[in-house]
Amino acid sequence: MRQYFSIVCLFMVMFSYAQQAQDSITLSFSEYLGYVKKYHPIAKQAELTIQVGQANLMRARGGFDPKLEVDHNRKKFKNTEYFDQLNATFKVPTWYGIELKANFEQNDGEFLNPEAFLPDDGLYSAGISASLGQGLFINQRMADLKKAKFFREQTKADREMLINQILYEASLAYFNWLQAYNETQIYKQFLENARIRFQGVNRSVENGDKAQIDSIEAGITVKNRSLGLEQAKVKFMKASLELSTFLWFNDNIPVEIQPNVVPDAFIEDRIDEVLEISGLPLTEFVLENHPKLRSLGYKYDGLEVDKRLKANKLLPKVDVQYNFLTEDPDIARSLNSNTYKGGFNIAFPLFLRKERGDLKLAKFKLQDVQFEIDNAKIAIQNKVTAIYRELESFETQNQLIEEIVNDYNTMLNAEERKFSFGESSIFLINSREKSLIDSQLKAIELQNKFLKAKAKLFNSLSRDLVNL
Repeated sequence: MRQYFSIVCLFMVMFSYAQQAQDSITLSFSEYLGYVKKYHPIAKQAELTIQVGQANLMRARGGFDPKLEVDHNRKKFKNTEYFDQLNATFKVPTWYGIELKANFEQNDGEFLNPEAFLPDDGLYSAGISASLGQGLFINQRMADLKKAKFFREQTKADREMLINQILYEASLAYFNWLQAYNETQIYKQFLENARIRFQGVNRSVENGDKAQIDSIEAGITVKNRSLGLEQAKVKFMKASLELSTFLWFNDNIPVEIQPNVVPDAFIEDRIDEVLEISGLPLTEFVLENHPKLRSLGYKYDGLEVDKRLKANKLLPKVDVQYNFLTEDPDIARSLNSNTYKGGFNIAFPLFLRKERGDLKLAKFKLQDVQFEIDNAKIAIQNKVTAIYRELESFETQNQLIEEIVNDYNTMLNAEERKFSFGESSIFLINSREKSLIDSQLKAIELQNKFLKAKAKLFNSLSRDLVNL
C-alpha cells in the first residue's frame, strides 16, 4: 500500500518535500485522535455516562442504609401537660424482606391514651419485621439495586460506543483533510510544470520554431491548472475547518488548524496500529463482545428483574413483626418472650388486574428488547463481514490504480521526449498530462475510501482506543 501511495505522491515529494520539512508541522493521526478523545466535549460527555451509572448505583444502595428516626410530640396548655411522647427507632434493612429494629419509647402526661402508658424510665424494644409474601425473595429495594448494577455496566458499554462514534467521525474529517491536501499538492506541482512548459513554448515562438497558437494553448493549460488549484484550496480550507471542529484543548477552548499544519502523508502504514484493528481477522471476531450487544444484554437483564418484581406482586402481601419489650437498657440480658409486641398484616387484591397488567407490560418490554438484540446481531455481523470483504477488494483496486498511474506517467514521459524531437504537440502533452492528473486524483480518492473503510471497521466493532 505504501508503494502505491508513494507513486501517487511522487511529484509532490519531488517539488515540495524539502521546503515542507522546514516550514510545516505534521499533525499525526494518533496525536490528533488523542486530542479528540481527551478534550472534545462529546468525549467528555461520554465519560459522564459512567458517573451517572455510579451515582444511580449509590442511590440504589441507599435503600439499604440504616435509619435513625426520632418522633417527639408534646402538648402543654394552661399549665397542664397533656402529653409528652418520645419515640426513637433505629432500623437496619437487609437484603431479603427483613428489617431489624431497635426502639425506645417514653411517654408522660395527664391525658395519655391508655395504650401509651409506659414505665417512668421508658420502654426498650428490639425486634424484626418481615414480608412473607410479597417482598420476601424480591422487593423494590432489591430490584432497584440489581437494576442499578446492570445499568452501571450498560453505561460502560454505552460510553465505549459514544467514544467510538466521535473518534470515527473525527477520523473521517482527518481523511478528508488529507485528501484535500494531497489534491492541492498535485495541482501545485502540475501548475508549476505548466508554467515551465508555457515559458519554453513562448521562447520557441519568439525564435520562430513554434506557432503562436501553441503559446495560447499552453497559456490555457496554465489557467486551467490555476483554476484547479484554487478549487482545491477552497476544498482544503473547508476540510481544515471541518477538522478544527474536533480539536479542543482544556477549558473547552476550540482550536483552529493553522496553514502550516499538514496531515501525515504515510498514514496507511500506521492506521491499523492507531485504530487498534491490526491482527483482527474476521474469524476472530466475537459478536457477543460487541458493546451494543452488551448494552442491550444489560438492558434485558434489568427488565428481567423488573418482570420478576411484577410477578412477585401477584403474591399476597403478608407483613409480620415481633418485638421484645424490656425496661432494662441492657436488652440482651433482659429479653423475655412473655413481654412482646407483635402483629401481622395481610392484603390481597381479588382480581389482580393491575398486577397482571403490569406483568404483561414487563413481558412485552422483554420481547421488544429481545427483538432488538436479534436484529442487532444480524446487522452487526453483516456489516462487519461486508467491510472485511470491501477491504479485501481494495487489494485488487490498489494494484490496478498503481499500474494505471505508472502507465500514464510512462506515456507522458514518452510524449515529452517526442515533443523535444518535434514529433508531438502541446495538445497531446496536455492530453497525456490531464490523464495522469485524473489517475492521480482517482488514486487519492481511492486512498480516501480505503482509509474510510478502515475507520468503518473500527466503528462497526465499536472499539475504544486504549493506547492514545
